[in-house]
Amino acid sequence: MLNEPQEFLSYTGIPVYSAVNKQDYSYLGRIPFAAILDFEGFPRILSIIARGYMHGGSSPDIDRAYKALCAWCSIPDKKETAAREEWQYKSDFHQLHGEFPELVTEDGKGWFYRHVHGVADYILSNPNKTSKSAYRNAVSIKNGFDREWRNKVIQFQIPIFSENTKGAWIVRFDDMIADALELGELKVYPETLPYDISEKLSAVSDDLRDTVSYLAAYYLANIDDEPEWVVLPVVSFDAYFGGTTFSKKILSKLPKDIIIRDRTGYGVSRYKVAEDIIQSELYRRKLSRLKK
Repeated sequence: MLNEPQEFLSYTGIPVYSAVNKQDYSYLGRIPFAAILDFEGFPRILSIIARGYMHGGSSPDIDRAYKALCAWCSIPDKKETAAREEWQYKSDFHQLHGEFPELVTEDGKGWFYRHVHGVADYILSNPNKTSKSAYRNAVSIKNGFDREWRNKVIQFQIPIFSENTKGAWIVRFDDMIADALELGELKVYPETLPYDISEKLSAVSDDLRDTVSYLAAYYLANIDDEPEWVVLPVVSFDAYFGGTTFSKKILSKLPKDIIIRDRTGYGVSRYKVAEDIIQSELYRRKLSRLKK
């Protein structure tokens, strides 16, 4: 989360499927079940991928980033699927294998498609190391994931200004390209907080201190020198902390006087860190800008 190049590699590298026991969800990598079954958290995932492929050259390569998203999301056409006309959206991008061999195979199996089926296969083959709920999820994947994902990939390609869809309610490749242009290259942010902030957080209970500190560091990484709301990527934090630990066990216990949460009317969860906790850091940032 704070090491974005590392996060990028977790979405594009070779997955390792393993688990020590039923409470170990390492086989999911950084893609939690909420992303696989309900496609939650995709704005961050796709934004990280787009940024990783867009930047690094002399100027942003929008076309390369868009094609990378298509390759990552690719799913093979059904055998009985008729050839699509030029104007129709498609979900099979096997033709991009030469340019993105790490993202899509010659037969159109994109990284996400292969990973999801890899997760399901591992669970079904290792019932002694995976939970009953994971087993149910694996069965669900085998029964209906392909159909749902194929529809989702087509939906991703709908233009921002399309008149035939409620565009405000879906995720689109165009949105992710816009985010990638605005956010720039992948960055590594410090995970260690300034000493004075760490001291203020020392009163937080032992079981929550590391998470609260990480949220504070993530918050500081995503603001300039003024306190403002930051989107709380719950699904991505679940992936970071493993399984559903963050959303199920930690989120409701966060100290409300330090982590101030808010939900908008659009299903977005956002938060602030109490200003008295971070005011020294905000002052240092303002002072640094004035010196420049």
